[in-house]
Amino acid sequence: MARNRGIVLHPDPVLRMKAKPVAAIDDFVRELVEDMRRVARELDGAGIAAPQLGESVRSFLTCAREEEPERLFINPVLEAAGAVEPYEEGCLSLPESRASILRPGAARIRALDLDGKEFELESDGFPARVWQQEFDHLEGVLIIDKMSPLDRLRVRRALRDLKAAAEDGAG
Repeated sequence: MARNRGIVLHPDPVLRMKAKPVAAIDDFVRELVEDMRRVARELDGAGIAAPQLGESVRSFLTCAREEEPERLFINPVLEAAGAVEPYEEGCLSLPESRASILRPGAARIRALDLDGKEFELESDGFPARVWQQEFDHLEGVLIIDKMSPLDRLRVRRALRDLKAAAEDGAG
């Protein structure tokens, strides 16, 4: 049965969990991927990770941008390399919380696709940055963990509002 999952917002605990490997590419995974596509499109994201839909499994999707097609990464292994560079990032689970984030400029990634076939990619552009942010989600790391103290102070009100909304929803 389809769940029709929606975006999970900070401070939901699932965003801080280290995601478990995908054991089998089954109907659960296929439905999750469809939900990831739908939510990323609705929110105009560059990428989305399974934990952002409340599922602590190691998969993420990058959305079609410029020359890059949409891609699914199941059980990814990521190696970041190169000089660390700043770039303004946002996160679908942290609306209103954009900041300049320092990351290596290049990355290599190995993962499985929806057919269970392994593939490997390298990039020294925008895709490398998206891979790194989405991979962080699988490790329970958010962009607020990588913000400068000044940026963290700047987004403090947005984070407080998210926490208050979560508490209101739980109560």
